[in-house]
Amino acid sequence: MELLVPTRNDLWFLPLGGTGEIGMNLNLYGHDGQWLMVDCGVSFNEPIDENSARTHELVCADPSFIAQQRHRLAGIVITHAHEDHIGALPFLWRRFQAPVYTTPFTAEILRRKLAQVGLLGEVEIHELSMGSQFRVGCFDLQWVTLTHSIPEPSGLMIETPAGNVFHTGDWKIDHSPVIGERFSPAVLTTLRQRNVQALVCDSTNALKFGHSVSEYDCYKALLEVIKDESGRVVVGCFSSNIARLVSLANIAKETGRYLALIGRSLQNMVSAARVAGYWPEDAPLIDSSHLGYLPANEVLAVATGSQGEPRAMLNRLARDDCFDLTLEKGDLVLFSAMIIPGNEMAIERLVSAFKAQGIRTLQSHDIDQPIHVSGHPYADELTAMYDWVRPQVAIPTHGEPEHMAANAQIAKEAHVPRQLTGLNGDLFTIAPEVGVRKGVVSARRMAIARN
Repeated sequence: MELLVPTRNDLWFLPLGGTGEIGMNLNLYGHDGQWLMVDCGVSFNEPIDENSARTHELVCADPSFIAQQRHRLAGIVITHAHEDHIGALPFLWRRFQAPVYTTPFTAEILRRKLAQVGLLGEVEIHELSMGSQFRVGCFDLQWVTLTHSIPEPSGLMIETPAGNVFHTGDWKIDHSPVIGERFSPAVLTTLRQRNVQALVCDSTNALKFGHSVSEYDCYKALLEVIKDESGRVVVGCFSSNIARLVSLANIAKETGRYLALIGRSLQNMVSAARVAGYWPEDAPLIDSSHLGYLPANEVLAVATGSQGEPRAMLNRLARDDCFDLTLEKGDLVLFSAMIIPGNEMAIERLVSAFKAQGIRTLQSHDIDQPIHVSGHPYADELTAMYDWVRPQVAIPTHGEPEHMAANAQIAKEAHVPRQLTGLNGDLFTIAPEVGVRKGVVSARRMAIARN
């Protein structure tokens, strides 16, 4: 493997995961003999080789390139607590042994993950409040507060003597996000004066026209559906979407139901939200063991397994193998989550299992109301971002090739002078010259074995 060492005149972007795919983000920035890692995530139930039919529960980018020169790794920055940005770090950290920098909620999630693998207390964690400015090695950094589907989503302004980059992380424009600060373009327009050479930008929804829907509109849609139900209602959603869980807690109060969480990841995430101050004191939860004693019209439960995961709670409910709750004919299972590409068959099997028992299901494509909303920007939001920041170069990431191509076209139409597209393992040179060197690093995947 070629040993790449950036000089003081260089500013490089090297994605090892998350560019050319959605998931398992692992990004490197290089300058003056040092590297900065931004995010270290996983994907679920995927092969490690495109020619293999065998899937693995947890898959991440092969970090060998940076592990072999870890003395040059100044630090690891985690932009937010979604699994595709943080999930691999507890398993890979021993290969890096570098300090970690993140925000308070994400730090709380990270500490819990580190405890599970016996690393709590060994990892140096720098907990930095939203909007903080900080230095990691030769990189001057600043959190840029954005909105997404989890608390404390932060873009990252990266400044070096060779040039400056704005790394968006995951984001959308949400003026009513249910929890956290509402989106404000003010800080983004100030970046214009800081000479942003490159904007490395989320491409997930670049193929979708218009503007993403607010989390508050999702709350209203869920309320409209649930208030008319007479039986039990079970909602499948991502455990990390604290805003969605808060919305469901409020809906429970408004509809005379009791809310319970079924699944350890949900309970752990809400516990972390309480510690970090994101769970309202007036949003009560009941223990899931109490659900079986309630009348059907007072039950509102949230369960893990919205992607059809065989061992998660929705599948156990479909098999009548959930100790805390049994569903009956006429009850409703509502999917308030996107279908991650590749999970279509698993979800279809799950839905069929419920329907075979007379249990009704509702997915976002079954209804015009937004019972799920995305946490990523549509085309009009990308156009706005390019107009606010006005970079010299657009580097689409966090998407499959067609998403990144669409993002590049949006940047071109927004009058960004240069657009660079590539894949994991390509070296994007931002300074002193702009370009892409293809396939400089072998971008392999590896399976993670849980203890």
